[in-house]
Amino acid sequence: MSVTDAHPRQAGPTAGAAPDPRETMSSLPGPLQSPLTVFTGKPLAGQAPFGWSPTHHLAAAAASMIVGAVIGATGWALGSWFLFLLLPGWAVTLHGMRNLRMMVYHQCSHRNMFRKRRLDAVIGRATSSLLIIQNFERYSREHVSDHHAAHHMTLRDPTVQAFLVSLDLDPGMTRRQMWRGVLAKLGSPRFHLAFAVARTRSFWNKSATSEKATSLVLYGAAAAATIATGTWDALLVVWFVPLIPLFQVSNTLRLCVKHTFPPVGTEVRRGRAYFASLTNAVFIGEPAPDRALPAGRRTLAWARWTLRMLFVHAPSRYLVLTGDTVVHDYHHRAPSSRTWSDYLFARQQDVDAGHPGWPPYHEVWGLVPAINYVFDSLAAADAEEYDVARLRSVSKRELFAAFDD
Repeated sequence: MSVTDAHPRQAGPTAGAAPDPRETMSSLPGPLQSPLTVFTGKPLAGQAPFGWSPTHHLAAAAASMIVGAVIGATGWALGSWFLFLLLPGWAVTLHGMRNLRMMVYHQCSHRNMFRKRRLDAVIGRATSSLLIIQNFERYSREHVSDHHAAHHMTLRDPTVQAFLVSLDLDPGMTRRQMWRGVLAKLGSPRFHLAFAVARTRSFWNKSATSEKATSLVLYGAAAAATIATGTWDALLVVWFVPLIPLFQVSNTLRLCVKHTFPPVGTEVRRGRAYFASLTNAVFIGEPAPDRALPAGRRTLAWARWTLRMLFVHAPSRYLVLTGDTVVHDYHHRAPSSRTWSDYLFARQQDVDAGHPGWPPYHEVWGLVPAINYVFDSLAAADAEEYDVARLRSVSKRELFAAFDD
């Protein structure tokens, strides 16, 4: 685990002393540096911005869903060993869905996608209709009022409610107990069914007529076409597997790294220092091997590093911490930033500029360490403040709508 500029409760004798993991990768060939920046979520010092635009993210998400569906449908149609194509097909489809949800839909809710209120609303409603998530108007209202305001990480915050009620996690539980609880839910058909029903309810309840109509047309036409052609099973396998169980697994793991809970005794619950302390960047990867190692050990170290980057860290980045979720701390400092679409560099530029008016940024490297960091904060949180009994009036069915931000 690597944490730099950590939250005070985490800081230790080595905090800030270890080399920056991203900079240790600078010894790799130049053509790998841009992919590594996207992979890790952090640019090299002095690296030129990519110049990504909102249109780039919208087009990339749509293309990913289309390509993934084509790969999966091809594997399903050919059968036999080609069924293994379902795995990359699901992955690519899910990646597109999550980017559409986590970046496009999120920025539309802030009226910040194209900064045109009507256009952003059209895109937001189309996204909720396609992904069957909380309807756009309600999400926009609740997200801004309860998650980005004075109620951040209080019982009013949907994120806190999701932790306490939907995941059944409480202050005082150990890290191991929290992991066991979350993993049990991720493998539970009952949990996924409740989640799917709640998603549908949160989409349908008080959604715009256009949202309902779009969803009915999209899924009605898809169902009619596949039933008429005898390919309804392909629709279920190729599209609904990433849309429902895989989307919900990604969704839940993302929730578990989103924000930390304030320590016991925190009296000041406002101001930039307080809000900054509850969110950190989650970069993906680990330090590259030391070039000073003896040849034999260096070879083994590079082999291990490569395997871990490909099979441990890559799935975390591609399927869970997609898009700008790695630098969510920047969003909470600048929710209406015009440079959000070039998120990798927007945060780094703010760091390089001395983060004017804000305390230093802090970061965690790796999905599992980031989840541990949040779990530890909940374990040490005020049990009275986060008493789930105070939320008896909250419907579990609605809380699943709060898993994203």
